[in-house]
Formats: sequence, C-alpha cells, structure tokens
Amino acid sequence: MRRDAGGMRWIYIGVSVSTVALIASAIWTLLTLRAVAQPGGGVTPLAISVTGHQWWWEATYPGAEPDGTFRTASEIHIPTNVPVRLELRADDVIHSFWVPKLAGKTDVIPGRVNSMWIEARTPGVYRGQCMEYCGVEHALMAFRVVAEPPAQFAAWRRRQLAGASTGASIAPGYRVFARRCSACHAIRGTESGGIYGPDLTNLSGRATLASGTLPNTPANLARWIAHPQAVKPGARMPDIDLPPGEMQPLVAYLETR
Repeated sequence: MRRDAGGMRWIYIGVSVSTVALIASAIWTLLTLRAVAQPGGGVTPLAISVTGHQWWWEATYPGAEPDGTFRTASEIHIPTNVPVRLELRADDVIHSFWVPKLAGKTDVIPGRVNSMWIEARTPGVYRGQCMEYCGVEHALMAFRVVAEPPAQFAAWRRRQLAGASTGASIAPGYRVFARRCSACHAIRGTESGGIYGPDLTNLSGRATLASGTLPNTPANLARWIAHPQAVKPGARMPDIDLPPGEMQPLVAYLETR
C-alpha cells in the first residue's frame, strides 16, 4: 500500500508540472498571436478593401469623403514601413489571398469579411496569387503588391483621385469607350461609372492586363479588348468585335489614362 501511494504521488506531481507547463504555453501562445495580429505602434495604419472576383482582384481605397474613395484592379499599391490592414471579401465563390513574401494565406469567403495585416519593409513588387481553386481561370488570377516610399505612394494616390484629364470626355476614344465599355467599366472624372468590371482609371500605369495574364502594351490591350475569350477562356468579358476605326482610338485613349 505504501509503495502504491508513493507511486501515485509521483503521478500527481508529474501531472501537476505538465498542467502548469501547458497552461503557461497556452498563455504565451495567445499573447504572441495577439501581438502579431496587430501593427506596431507609432505609425498610422492604412486600410484597403480587397474583393475577389472570377478572376481578378479589386482594391478599394477608402477616403474621408466619398470623392476621396477610389478603386483599382489587380495591382495594390502600399507605402513602405506602414502596416496595412486588408479587409477581404468575395463577390462570387471562395478565393484565397496570398502574397508569399509579405504574409500567409487568408481565405476570401462570400458573405463574410476576413482581415489580415501586411507590411513591406523595402520597396519592390511582390507577386500574389489566388490559392483556392475558384473556377476555370483560377491559375490566371494573379495580382501585384507594389510597395513604394510614402512620398511616391502619396503621388500615386493623387493621380488615382485626379481621374481623367480635362477634356477627356470629348476625345474620339472616349466616345467609343462610353458607347462600348461604360456599362461595365468606370473612369474617374467622366460620366462612365460601370461597376461590373475593373475600374480603368489610370490603366496605363498598370504593368499587366487581365489580372497578370498579359503585359500592358497597346498591342496586348487591343488583343484583350477584341478577343478576351481567346486569352482567358471563361472570363466574364465577352469578345468585342470593333472595327479598326474604333479600336485604334479606344486603345489610344485607354493608354493615356
């Protein structure tokens, strides 16, 4: 009996020590997760709303006033050394937002808002990709995070808010855009305010077309407008058969945005 009691005493001691260690580990884990889930102090964070569509990404930069809010597509600009809170939404099916060099994956789910923090310490272009199979063109749902010094980011933001230049609404290319494209696309500073496709304000400043599928060149832009189904089968944009008399001024107009 005494030997049994002595054995149980060591079991009680071992269980007690293990319990204390597990509790301490759980507390440390919770505190660490809380710390890494929040930005460091001293810098005002930036908030961006990101929406996943089949098959492109939309980034909305909120402003204090309605005219200070703007949208862009498949290219997210952020200032360096500033924590950025991304609010992630899905417009159709489940997507997954992943920028390997900046953060882990976060699912983007219809009907709910997930959030994550990213921060780039050095300027550069960081490639991102949807990592949840979301349909036939899942593999062509890439995006770019462009990290630039705060002064350059501020200049980029001013260009986005400025929209189209004065007199753009009377350009021949804009008339084609208004007639053929404005039901789905918007350009700030004009009467075109479509919401079903990417906002094309300052399109010429983006490096790629069709969510990273093509380099942004005049020839590729004409190809994408005329035959998107040949470039990205299943894309929501239909083929648009424009005569040369309309295609050339439309491409020239968009390349100046």
